[in-house]
Amino acid sequence: MTRRMWWGAQDAGAAILIVSLGLAELWVPFESVFGDGSAIGSSIGVVLAGAALALRRLRPAASILVFVVWLVLGIATLGDMHALFFGQVVPFATALYSLARHGQGRVPWIGAAVAAAVLLFGDIFIETLQGIDELIFHWSVCTLAFALGWGLRVSEERAVGAALRLSAVEHESQMETAAAVAAERTRIARELHDVLAHSVSVIVVQAGAAEQAVDDDPAFVRRALRTIRETGAASTQEMQRVVTLLRDPDEQTMLDPQPGIEGLAGLVETAEQPGLRIDLDTQGELDDLPAGLGLAVYRIVQESLTNVRKHSDATQVSVAVRANRDGVEIDVTDNGSRSRPPRGGQGHGLIGMQERVTLYGGKLTARRTGEGFRVSALLPLTAVHHA
Repeated sequence: MTRRMWWGAQDAGAAILIVSLGLAELWVPFESVFGDGSAIGSSIGVVLAGAALALRRLRPAASILVFVVWLVLGIATLGDMHALFFGQVVPFATALYSLARHGQGRVPWIGAAVAAAVLLFGDIFIETLQGIDELIFHWSVCTLAFALGWGLRVSEERAVGAALRLSAVEHESQMETAAAVAAERTRIARELHDVLAHSVSVIVVQAGAAEQAVDDDPAFVRRALRTIRETGAASTQEMQRVVTLLRDPDEQTMLDPQPGIEGLAGLVETAEQPGLRIDLDTQGELDDLPAGLGLAVYRIVQESLTNVRKHSDATQVSVAVRANRDGVEIDVTDNGSRSRPPRGGQGHGLIGMQERVTLYGGKLTARRTGEGFRVSALLPLTAVHHA
């Protein structure tokens, strides 16, 4: 069942209930029946008004017919008609609420004007409605019904507007994050291509040297080495094309060698500033790490220290890099609070670190500690060996 069908079923059920109460009010009769009039004529009005209410959400403008029906009957009987609670007041209040809640454009105000005209007609020509208590009662009920519908309408529109704005902000944030991830992946790919291009260049040099030092089966070895050299040279040319494509032409340092483990001491020294002390602790055979893994370690430490300088009031930072047979552990801990958040959002430093760790199948955690902030990363060597 669709939403509109469900609405129609609900409104039809409510209309049947209102009609049933209105007819019972007339024919039992209830004590709420005032004035003289034709029970048959009033019953027709109750049924027609109920039929209009059955469309109160599917066709909100149809609720205006509730007022028109009783206006026509009042004119036809020259005001000689019943005054009913369930048959008239309840349908009037329901129609006014529905118009204010669901009507579009000018429909709510047109309906309110028609309802006011019908009430004035009744106040003038139906003697039962002319008492002060009765005037206050039916005008108050109708006004409150319209105000309630309008208030719920405004609240819903504000809620929908807030949800749309939130969705737009989330979408923009997702777009910015996706752009940051793409940029960081491009940077990582460029750097790793540089590393691989250097490795292939070494292969080419070694193959060329081996070609000149042939002792056993010179012809076969020479052909094999020549193939290695030619393949390596072609691969180097292709990598250079890719690197040229990925590099930013405005980047001034694009020809600089990529840093590694050996650059950590210089990185720490450069990052220190007045009021900020950085301690570096390295353990294990770090010099034997693959070049790409060493580059990842350097960048993670670099980004962590950059975040400390930009977004923290830390005075002490501890950097620990430990290598073992399983992998490399990185731990950067500071004693500051994140009192200076990045402008325009969360920033992309953690995104870049996460991308590098994911590349090697590792794990990254960044969390607040009791006295500051800690970034920990584990880069396994197994993933490098498999690659």
